Amino acid sequence: MPTPDIAWAYPLLLQTHVGLVMTSVGLFAARALGVLRGQVWPLRPGWRRLSEVVDSALLMAGASLWWLLQLNPLHTPWLGLKLGLLLVYIALGTMAMRRASSTRTRALFLLGALLCVAFMASIALARHPLGWWAP
Repeated sequence: MPTPDIAWAYPLLLQTHVGLVMTSVGLFAARALGVLRGQVWPLRPGWRRLSEVVDSALLMAGASLWWLLQLNPLHTPWLGLKLGLLLVYIALGTMAMRRASSTRTRALFLLGALLCVAFMASIALARHPLGWWAP
């Protein structure tokens, strides 16, 4: 837990992090659904930059929580797995948004990305690598 002199920052950072997660995933899902429907707006520079800004703020909030709680992803199994799954989520999301060749394949990548982020959330809530399957 944080030291008493900075303990006030924990609830603020945690709420910020959770809010940014919801914003990031919601924005990704909306854009990906737009791509699936053949719309042009999701790939326009303004929407892409908005996603980048939200994701950068999310990363900063997460790193601030690691620092505040003195967590090390290399020594904290649930956090290390969550960060590994973040890379999987990014790869699946990229396939869903741009790389997959068919609408069906993009839809499958979108589903995979959303399942991945749901499992990441369960890991964070349980603070256990098994997430919702934790004992």
